[in-house]
Amino acid sequence: MFPPVLDVCCGIRSFWFDRKDNRALFMDKRRETWTVDIGTPGTIGRKPLVIDPDILADFTSIPFPADSFSLVVFDPPHIQREQPLGVFTKKYGCINGDWREMLRKGFAECFRVLKPNGTLIFKWSESEFPVAEVLALTLEKPLFGHKSGKKMGTHWVAFLKHNGQVQSRKDRSYGN
Repeated sequence: MFPPVLDVCCGIRSFWFDRKDNRALFMDKRRETWTVDIGTPGTIGRKPLVIDPDILADFTSIPFPADSFSLVVFDPPHIQREQPLGVFTKKYGCINGDWREMLRKGFAECFRVLKPNGTLIFKWSESEFPVAEVLALTLEKPLFGHKSGKKMGTHWVAFLKHNGQVQSRKDRSYGN
């Protein structure tokens, strides 16, 4: 038996109130620690960024049976690079290769492991790729969403899996 929640790209678990919440299973394809500078000039210190998932796996191939989780959190990397260069990409990772195919597979896998009538929470920052292009990679219809951040570039989108059936893209738009 699994906990009710799966975070498929947990990274450093930055938006979790409790980074060890036992209601969630934390998954990432990386297990690593980076030491980074924090603060402002004159107050700079060093801080470890720890990526330590419960399960080491890639979101394009989630190692759980279908219909296993009530809630899936999908916050994939949203910058395309071969290697993490700065603090941001070290914290959140990078997309390598065909980003559309990777995210298409990720959405499909998230919905596969989600129970019927389960919820997918998707987070995307429009740093390189528009959210409308990303949402077009799944046949599932978003339920609602919210823009946040100083430039309103981060999108939180909720999906509801309907009885295991994929919904039509027809008459769907987001962000208008």
